[in-house]
Amino acid sequence: MSAQQFMEMLFGKLPEFFKNEEELRVLWSVPETRKKLLAGLAEKGFGGEQLAEMQKIIDAEKSDLFDVLAYVAYALPPLTREDRAARAKVIISTHFNSKQQVFLDFVLSHYVSVGVEELDQEKLKPLLLLKYHDSIADALADLGKADEVGKVFSGFQKYLYQQQAVA
Repeated sequence: MSAQQFMEMLFGKLPEFFKNEEELRVLWSVPETRKKLLAGLAEKGFGGEQLAEMQKIIDAEKSDLFDVLAYVAYALPPLTREDRAARAKVIISTHFNSKQQVFLDFVLSHYVSVGVEELDQEKLKPLLLLKYHDSIADALADLGKADEVGKVFSGFQKYLYQQQAVA
């Protein structure tokens, strides 16, 4: 199958998963709904391997898979993960305290270097252990109660995917 055929096939299936760009942003901004969306796409034959191939085809290997879907569905130009993280940091600085910002900067650096999988809820504990030298107690002392830390981790992600104001 050619890249063009694959893209047309994917384009034809995307309306089954989200009805517009805003819904895609909302689904992608929450780890649980993003995971469900990716699982649904995989069931239809658009798994991680195929989406990674599409990233190469549209020259978006340093972009988020969100950008692949937004490009195919709405012809939006892909942003690199680095650009996306830099834009989010500006907003994060006004919504989170300094200790949370330090942790979120750490998370964003992993997101930029590895990809969207670093934002899965299952990655929270390994990231905390990595940042706080294998001490969840230190992480909680620094960041707050476990449920608060979970909310910060999933809550900041909406800022990565929100529509940017056009200058």
